[in-house]
Amino acid sequence: RGLLESTATALDERAKLLEEKRDLAKAKTAREREELASIHTRLDGAVGDLNQSESRLKQLTERLFALRPSLPPRLSEALDLPYESLKAADLPFGERMQYAMTILNRCAQFNRVITTGEDVLRTGQDSPAKAMDVIYWGLGYGYAVDRSNRKVWLGRPGPDGWTWEPRPDAYDAVTKLIAIARDETDPAFVSVPAQVTGTAPEEQGMP
Repeated sequence: RGLLESTATALDERAKLLEEKRDLAKAKTAREREELASIHTRLDGAVGDLNQSESRLKQLTERLFALRPSLPPRLSEALDLPYESLKAADLPFGERMQYAMTILNRCAQFNRVITTGEDVLRTGQDSPAKAMDVIYWGLGYGYAVDRSNRKVWLGRPGPDGWTWEPRPDAYDAVTKLIAIARDETDPAFVSVPAQVTGTAPEEQGMP
């Protein structure tokens, strides 16, 4: 009887220990299930956000391609690599976003400064390409100078993209403007032609 009683006591203690382990395992698995459910919820939210981001990025990319014809020729040519890269259908989301931001940042940077240089331009459909001195006033205006023929064109974005309009009367003003921008002469206030879409040409001051 004593042996049986001690055995029964030992079995009771073992049973209690097993019950405690069972309860601990249930609590642990319950926490793990809760954590797993939380992870799935966050994952579903992240997938939804990613889908929205991809949709917005697609819209942004389409707008960037629609914008390109209206960019100053110098800037459009400089952005050739990111634009060509965006055409790849299998481009990962991260790289696509990086190229899109590169284009936006370069446009914002170009729009904040006056840019001068020499570009090979075609000022009309029937005109041959020719190297000319250029100066761009942000994204809104540009001037091209053919010094050998004393000709000037006013460039600006239009409904069909960037266009060049002959403005022979502005040759002296534009060449002086370029000289000032290149630090080849003293600063001065120069009036040059500019045109806002939908209005007649008018003289705009440009320091």
